[in-house]
Amino acid sequence: MQPFTTHNGIVAPFDRANVDTDLIIPKQFLKSVKRSGFGVNLFDQLRYLDEGKADMDYSRRPLNDDFVLNKERYRQASILLARENFGCGSSREHAVWALSDYGFRVLIAPSFADIFAGNCLKNGILALTLPAETIEELFQRVWDQPGYSLEVDLAHQRCVTCDGLNLFFDIDPYRKNCLLKGLDDIGLTLEKRPLIDAYEKREKERHPWLFADIA
Repeated sequence: MQPFTTHNGIVAPFDRANVDTDLIIPKQFLKSVKRSGFGVNLFDQLRYLDEGKADMDYSRRPLNDDFVLNKERYRQASILLARENFGCGSSREHAVWALSDYGFRVLIAPSFADIFAGNCLKNGILALTLPAETIEELFQRVWDQPGYSLEVDLAHQRCVTCDGLNLFFDIDPYRKNCLLKGLDDIGLTLEKRPLIDAYEKREKERHPWLFADIA
């Protein structure tokens, strides 16, 4: 997993509360367990004017020009600003895969669904929370200023906007450490590799028959 240290990007305002995972990535696209290829179907129901189906020719699909990510000023966004309870609904990890594959590295909202936030952590996306009044102020600034961007510094738990606003955020130390080091569940286990190897060596010496090759 790619470590997260700092990130500077354009902010896209997604002005909707209680966005569930089916809206993020509809169920008909959950046929693969690969982590790539889902970005084209991110927010499919809102992004396109036709009905999305698997294996479509996406280059021919009509876009909804009113949808935020289809607007020219937000097409290069890598930070998504949202309302409360983002990522609610099912536990599908594909929702985070779709956001990551599209290019988002930071999500900012007043709150996130717990399982969704955990899935973000496992995939190197920083889901950071800020007070509702701060979120509202950010929405206004993003709407008012084309190309609005901010830099996120995870080590110092600080966001600095392009117009000089300093915002500090809280994050669980465990989540912060995992993101800074780029550690998912497998990576955390492999940090204990010397202890695991030492244990297996002792067990082979004590119970060699357990490690005999099976004919």
